[in-house]
Amino acid sequence: MKDYLSLLQSHEVLRRLSFIQLISYFGAWFSNVAIYTLLLEMNVSAQIVAFVAMLHFLAGVIQAPFSGVIIDSVSPKKLMLSLISIEIVATFCLIFITQVSDLWILYILIFFKMAAASFYFTTEMSLLPKILDGDKLQKANEIHSIIWSLSYTLGMAISGFVVYALGIKVAFLLDAFMFVVAFYLLFRLEIAVVMHPKKEKFIVMMVDTFFYLKETPKAFYLMLVHAFVGLTAFDALVALMVDKYYAGVIATSLALGLIHSARAVGLVIGPILLGKWITNRRIIYLFIGQGLAVWFWAYMMHNFYLSLVASVLVGLFTTTLWSYTYTLLQKNIDAKYYGRIVAYNDMMFLSSAAFTSYMIGFLATHDFSLEYIAVIMGIAFMVGGIYYAWVLHKEKIEEIS
Repeated sequence: MKDYLSLLQSHEVLRRLSFIQLISYFGAWFSNVAIYTLLLEMNVSAQIVAFVAMLHFLAGVIQAPFSGVIIDSVSPKKLMLSLISIEIVATFCLIFITQVSDLWILYILIFFKMAAASFYFTTEMSLLPKILDGDKLQKANEIHSIIWSLSYTLGMAISGFVVYALGIKVAFLLDAFMFVVAFYLLFRLEIAVVMHPKKEKFIVMMVDTFFYLKETPKAFYLMLVHAFVGLTAFDALVALMVDKYYAGVIATSLALGLIHSARAVGLVIGPILLGKWITNRRIIYLFIGQGLAVWFWAYMMHNFYLSLVASVLVGLFTTTLWSYTYTLLQKNIDAKYYGRIVAYNDMMFLSSAAFTSYMIGFLATHDFSLEYIAVIMGIAFMVGGIYYAWVLHKEKIEEIS
């Protein structure tokens, strides 16, 4: 923790970006509990719940081929301000969703809201290696992943209590207000990044990226390694667990909030415990640990209080796994391609998360128990570890330090 605080104190732009990031990412996920609570109150099917979870990731997949080129061509500050503006409008409009017939509007708003959030995330991840290097970049990525993970889960956790106490619409309005605050803070921030005019045309830059990936196969291999972390998209599974097992124990929004709070604990303490220990080869053990934690969660799933304990373990390995595999990719690609490669990397990660969300709904509606679904996900993490071991054997991957 000392290293993180020291870096934030010594680097003003990173410190202020991190604070803005905390607010904007928190806002990106704050509406989720309200959305899932609304869906469960409408008594929609498990497949619709899973489809909504998938939509949160699908938007980033579709825009990735274009977003990378834009990131490499446009001022990051102007781009991020535009994206936050979209999030403000899309979040505010969620207050008008009141019945099942409005679901198509909900789908559109979620798509645009999360497309902007994903684009913002990719823009910032492309910015970090331009202002930091080496150990500082790794620490910055770990800070970033802690904030993202904390915002992702704790945002939904606090939202659960807000929805329970104040209602769904108030949660949406508070969420929109948070984006307004993030916009103001970012507007006041000076980001000194020199943008070099691109001589290539838009399509040429897109095609050039594929040639680069063909000539640098380890970049593609590392993108696929990072995509395995997308299997941690547990939103649909948690919502279905609450509906099936815990509805008679505790209010829906509170159950969602508490489970995500427990997972947030693991997400935050994970890199503090594992950050200095992790190396290229030890990533294999993180994949194995993640798989075992998910199996433990499956075993404890029927009991609400024991599932909270399991949720902490599920989150313990995720943040370090995410941040280290991301930093490996940044370390092993040319600076010229940061925006485009990071965008395609996010596309693969979000595709994995979207597929995971879809399959949870598909399997749940085809008589697979939630416990068995979790066991399958645990096996998938083991496969990820085996694949990463193959990549290390096949390619020379630079250490981060």
